[in-house]
Amino acid sequence: MKKFNRLIALSVLLYMLAALWTAGISYKEPADRKKEYKVEINRIYNSLSEGEPLDKLDLHSYKYVRGVSFLSLENLDSEDITSEFYRGDDAGETEIRPLYTADCLMGFLRFDYDRPGFDQRRILLWTQLFLGIMELCILLILFYLKYQLIRPFQRMSSLTYELAQGHFKGAVNEEKSRFFGHFMWGISQLKDKLDVTKKRELELQREKKLLLLSLSHDIKTPLNTIRLCGKALEEDLYQTEGQKKHAVWQIGEKAEEIERYVEEIMKNAREDILDISVNNGEFYLEELLTRVLVTYREKCSIRMLELYVGNYENRLLKGDLERALEVFENVFENAFKYGDGKKIEISFYEEDYCQLIRIFNTGIPVTDNDFNHIFESFYRAQNSEGRQGSGLGLYICREIMRKMGGEIFAEKQQNGMAFVLVFS
Repeated sequence: MKKFNRLIALSVLLYMLAALWTAGISYKEPADRKKEYKVEINRIYNSLSEGEPLDKLDLHSYKYVRGVSFLSLENLDSEDITSEFYRGDDAGETEIRPLYTADCLMGFLRFDYDRPGFDQRRILLWTQLFLGIMELCILLILFYLKYQLIRPFQRMSSLTYELAQGHFKGAVNEEKSRFFGHFMWGISQLKDKLDVTKKRELELQREKKLLLLSLSHDIKTPLNTIRLCGKALEEDLYQTEGQKKHAVWQIGEKAEEIERYVEEIMKNAREDILDISVNNGEFYLEELLTRVLVTYREKCSIRMLELYVGNYENRLLKGDLERALEVFENVFENAFKYGDGKKIEISFYEEDYCQLIRIFNTGIPVTDNDFNHIFESFYRAQNSEGRQGSGLGLYICREIMRKMGGEIFAEKQQNGMAFVLVFS
C-alpha cells in the first residue's frame, strides 16, 4: 500500500511538472517575440542615427516593423503635422523615439509595428503531445489493473463458492501477482485446513460410532450382572447372608466398572475437542495489540462501547501470535456477550519478569459458585441463559496460555469482570 501511495504522489508530481513546463513554454514564446520586434526597431534606429536616409530604408526585410515616420524640429511648430505624427497608425502599435545624430537632436522617429501574437499551432502541438502522454499513462494504468487485479480476481471469484460448498480437493493455482500472491497462499492454507478438519470430523464420527458399539458391548455384561443380582435380591433367592453380601458387592463392582467407562468417554471427548496445536516462538506486544485493535476498535465503536488502552512497553513475548489472538478474541467476545456494553479497559503491568495484560469489562459479575468453575469445559454460568455458547471459550483460553508457557486467571470486581493474561 505504501508503494501504491508513492505511485500516486509521483503521478501528481509529474502532472504538476508537465503543467508548469507547458505554461512556461506558452509565456516564454510571446516574451521572445517581443524581443524580436525591439531588435528590429533598435537596428533601424542605429542605421538612421548613423546618417542613413529614411527614404532608402527597406522595410521589406523586417518582419514586424511596417513603417517609420520622421518629425523634424522645424515642423514641431506645425500643429497639423505634429498631430498627424502623434496620431500614428491605428492598424498596429507605435513607438516614438528622439533621433540624435552626433549628440545633436534632429527630431523624432515613429515606428509602426505589429505586436507578435501567440503561435497557436505550436501551442496546440504541445497540448496534443501532453494529452497523448496522459492518455498513454492512463492506458498503461488500466492495462496494469486489468492484468494484475481484475483478471486474478475473476479467477478467484468461484474459489470461495467452492469452499462454501465443501469442495476442498481442487488445487489452488498460485498467482504471480504480488497483490494476490500472499492472499492465494492464505486461501490455499485455509483450504488445506478445512480439508484436514473435514477428514478429522469424519474420523471422529467413525470413532464415535465404534465407541458406541464398543460401549454397548462392554456395558452389556456388567449391566446383566447388576440386573440378575438385583432380581435375585428382590425375589429373595439367596439363602445365606454371605450370598446376599456377595451379590451387593458385585452390584457395586459392576457399577464402578460402568463409571470407568463413562469417565473414559468424557476424557476422549475432551481430548478430541481440545486438539490445539501451538507453534511457540517470539513476537512483539505491539504487533499483537495492533492486530487486536484493528478488529475490535471498530466493533466497540459500532456498539458505542468505550475502549481504553493503557500505556505499555513494546516487549518481546514468548508464545504463538495466532493463538494469542484467539485468546483475545474469546475474552472480547465474552465481554460483548456478558458485559453491560459500557466500557472495556486494557491495562499492562509487569510482575516477576512476566508481561501481564488485564482486560476488564463493566457489567454484573458472576456468582461465587460460577466464578469457581468458569475455566471448566462445557460449564456455562447462570448469566448465560438465552445466549448462544458452548462453555468452552475460557477453557480453550486456559489451555492455549498454558501451552505457551503462560497463564490466565479471572478477577471479580463489584462493577465487572477482569481476565489477566500472563506472558513469559
